Amino acid sequence: MTRRALAVALAFAVAACAPAYIPKSTYPPIGSTPQPAGDTTNATKQVVIGALSAAGLQAGDTNRSVRPWEGPLLAAAPRSIIQVTLPDDPEHGFIAIYALGSPNAALAAANDHAAWVASSIGRINFAPGTRFALQVVGSNVIWFSWLPGSSPDARLDQIGPVLETIGEGVTVPS
Repeated sequence: MTRRALAVALAFAVAACAPAYIPKSTYPPIGSTPQPAGDTTNATKQVVIGALSAAGLQAGDTNRSVRPWEGPLLAAAPRSIIQVTLPDDPEHGFIAIYALGSPNAALAAANDHAAWVASSIGRINFAPGTRFALQVVGSNVIWFSWLPGSSPDARLDQIGPVLETIGEGVTVPS
């Protein structure tokens, strides 16, 4: 067998092992980052902040630039970011609230995101054991991920369960 024939055979073998579905990149080109959601997420932000407050967790808008790992539909959606105050772990506690055009669009985006997180490309962004709160409230999607026991501030582990009580949950397949 010639080297060329061997190279072609090897290329076909590698291609046969590739996954049938490869999700699109979740990082749009520079300059195309979605704008903040503004008023379209205010009601949901207040529900989230209220639920967290009832559980003894303080949260509010953050002035930090945060871009969570996102599936294709959420990557293009305007979003608001709030942060739970974690004095012993100020680098965590960020919750993203995405604005979609309708409740159906929000549910579709949440399901797309769940499938992306469960895919081989999405899963590599999260440590084994990471848990997810993916909720739909009207035309908004709430997204939070956390690795239980990983923070010096035990309050981090309380955020996800509180968020899971809001709206309609979408399960991220394991």
